Amino acid sequence: MTDVAAAYRAAEGSILDIDQAFYRRFVERQEARHLIASHTVPIRDGLAWEVPAGHVFRIVVSEGPQVGDLNLWNLHNPRERFWASRTRQLQRAHVSTFDRLWSTLPYLRPMATIIDDSLADYGMDAEGGRVHDLLGTRCDPYVNRLLTGEDFDFHCHSNLVRAVMPHGLDERDVHDVLNVFQCTGLNDDDQYFMKACPARKGDYLEFFAEIDLLCAMSCCPGGDLSVDLWGPEAADPLQTCHPLGVEVYAVDDALLEGWSSPTPAPYRGGHGLQRPQVDWAAIKAVNESNGQ
Repeated sequence: MTDVAAAYRAAEGSILDIDQAFYRRFVERQEARHLIASHTVPIRDGLAWEVPAGHVFRIVVSEGPQVGDLNLWNLHNPRERFWASRTRQLQRAHVSTFDRLWSTLPYLRPMATIIDDSLADYGMDAEGGRVHDLLGTRCDPYVNRLLTGEDFDFHCHSNLVRAVMPHGLDERDVHDVLNVFQCTGLNDDDQYFMKACPARKGDYLEFFAEIDLLCAMSCCPGGDLSVDLWGPEAADPLQTCHPLGVEVYAVDDALLEGWSSPTPAPYRGGHGLQRPQVDWAAIKAVNESNGQ
């Protein structure tokens, strides 16, 4: 490990300087939240659901270890969606409590804040693995075809495509994900690796919705990733697949005191583009000559 400072650092009091006490109250005051929706994401399938701003949602390991691929959109404007790479820079490559999921340009605002994580103490293991991955992205049938020469329609990309279609979205709207419960890192050759999921029944990752959200998640066809998906030892990991649970909670208004949904980034510049200059005097003269 190195002690080189992070590149993306903010001044005190910026939007990156999170009020941890505010978000802790949603965890500490369990009696002040109320379950309003409960969903199951079946194995090798996807699901989309809505979360209003100021609500909490939880992803739960309901039966056994399982990786989930999570996408987020602004419910009212799908052009604003989760930006995995900028989140990786502003937060870290593996996220946990008090990290935020940021949206794409030109909006660039927190979409959700992680408020609780049962795997927060996992840290980094002996092989350099960490959980809740932003290094990689969803598995997809295009890469699978390149690596194996075979078609398989239930990769996370395809699962997410099917999940969002009832909401008026299509394949072009599916984007890089947060790999929930997935343990990954970089090996000595700077190559991406995946390890068996360390989550167990009852583990969870919990979020506070900063804006109205459309969420979608795939139950990865790789299950807990204990079986290689590609390479000489690849096998069908069906026996390692389990469903995931989703819970959505409303919270008492008192817990939201002092909070407001974040607005889009305030940059209003013109990107250095030259705008045509309007000659109002000439326009006035022409209008006067025309009797206007």
